[in-house]
Amino acid sequence: MIAIPAVALYQVVLAIHIMAVVLAFGVIFAYPIMFAVGARQDPRSLPLLHRIEYTIERLLINPALTVVLLAGIYLASKLHQWSAFYVQWGFGVVVVIGAVVGAVMIPTAKRAEATAERDLAASTEDQAELSKQYMALIRRLTIFGSLLSALVLITIYFMATRTGA
Repeated sequence: MIAIPAVALYQVVLAIHIMAVVLAFGVIFAYPIMFAVGARQDPRSLPLLHRIEYTIERLLINPALTVVLLAGIYLASKLHQWSAFYVQWGFGVVVVIGAVVGAVMIPTAKRAEATAERDLAASTEDQAELSKQYMALIRRLTIFGSLLSALVLITIYFMATRTGA
């Protein structure tokens, strides 16, 4: 018979917290590759990629962010770490990421989808041309996406090292 070690609730919640971080933020590092390949291989795929982008944000990132928040609340309470910098930083980042995804990333990706569809419909079959308006939306997505990616990496560092604990 295999002995299964007892696992504390804290360990289970910590594992769930880490899994939610991976689920929520792993994909954001793949976005630049997806869009680069899509734009090179077939610019007509860009509207679909934007639809995938904001659908992932709505159905994967936002719910996983909620799990990160709830598990973080439990962990900070269990360890009595509310005054630790890394905990305060983490909660601040959760709020910022949630706000930026909801207020900037999703609406901008929806506008980019519609703009790309419009631009591509007006283009010739063999020459897909995208407008300055579309490129401005892409710059916005790139800037905010890069900032969110940096926040995620910095936060992982603070959590892993418990900086300020």
